[in-house]
Amino acid sequence: MASIIHIDDSSADTSMMKSILSGAGHNVTSYNDPTAVEEKVAAAKPSLILLDIVMPQRNGYEVLRAIKRNAATKDIPVVLVSSKSEETDVRWGLRQGAVDYITKPYNAQTVLSKIQPHLG
Repeated sequence: MASIIHIDDSSADTSMMKSILSGAGHNVTSYNDPTAVEEKVAAAKPSLILLDIVMPQRNGYEVLRAIKRNAATKDIPVVLVSSKSEETDVRWGLRQGAVDYITKPYNAQTVLSKIQPHLG
């Protein structure tokens, strides 16, 4: 199925997301360190990126903006996944270039229904 990159500093979240996505037949690569993921994303050219917002060193908004500025990665859809669940958080994430937003805690049905429209 699809090649998906998941970026989240929480090992528990990367494990859960990998289980959900792999169980649906997707190929998942997870990164816990947001500091140098743009090069990895550009090299992998995934179908979709799932990106946490609240991370140390660099937040997800910074990573998202860097991905969208890069000609090699700007067209890859990014879905934000965050505990920041206020409507203003969701709107801000979409204004930064995300195509959708998943709030934590999430379940498999929510994740799969949110990513499906963006897998082409």
